[in-house]
Amino acid sequence: MKKIHLAGLVLLVLIVIQVVQHADRGREKVEPMPETKLHSVQAGHNQLYRGNLLLVDQEHPVHEAGRLTDIVNVFEHPELKRGYGLMDTTIALSKRVAEKWQVLVDAAGADGIRHFVINSGYRDEEAQKELYEEKGSDYALPPGYSEHNLGLSMDIGSTEEEMGKAPEGKWLSKNAWKYGFILRYPKNKTDITGIQYEPWHFRYVGLPHSALMHEHNWTLEEYLSALKEQKTMTEAFDGVNYTVTYYPAAASGETAISVPIEGAYTVSGDNADGIIVTAQSGSGQ
Repeated sequence: MKKIHLAGLVLLVLIVIQVVQHADRGREKVEPMPETKLHSVQAGHNQLYRGNLLLVDQEHPVHEAGRLTDIVNVFEHPELKRGYGLMDTTIALSKRVAEKWQVLVDAAGADGIRHFVINSGYRDEEAQKELYEEKGSDYALPPGYSEHNLGLSMDIGSTEEEMGKAPEGKWLSKNAWKYGFILRYPKNKTDITGIQYEPWHFRYVGLPHSALMHEHNWTLEEYLSALKEQKTMTEAFDGVNYTVTYYPAAASGETAISVPIEGAYTVSGDNADGIIVTAQSGSGQ
């Protein structure tokens, strides 16, 4: 009898291990990054308003310096609209974000998820003004105060059913972070974001930020707050080690930041009071 109980216990442990390994597939243990030689550079004041991590809300409008210059009409780029639909022929996005979205759509298609449609993307201030005047403050934000004025966000739907129930919505909730996207206004976070739950509104922030936010169940507001407090975070994904460092922005003029002498890195402002440097090492994609 004891042998039977022992065998059952061993089997249970193996099952638990397999479940954990499956859940963490794609995620990796963060290994200490090799010592990286850094040097100090000066980030201009406008850097505060540029990058993937900009907070745009009722208190932080899109700054003129943060307006993207690679906005394209997706309908006019067949290479960027494979395997999903567009609500109309005017849908626009940052070309860089549209490329990342296409990678996500291809991965979803490999899983049998093939009914995405983009209902809304980038809006200039004139289009935002028209929407605000038509729908009112319960539905839209004033011009310049919407993430849609950035070019990094989109409203995604399904041709099957509403996103909260559709296979497309369920797939995104589990997998969007792997491709740098986040559900911007999740359930039970309205008191933090100031916006009601929107299962269709996704925002590109890039890796490793989407992975860190997924891991800790953070909104963008919570992530930026944690970065400001902790100063440095590390993450590993797909063979790449990342170090994310927060620098308080100078009240005026330039801000000294440290970046690798060699190796890839990105710099983003938060549209408020900080500049974030993301350095990476490794040979992942």
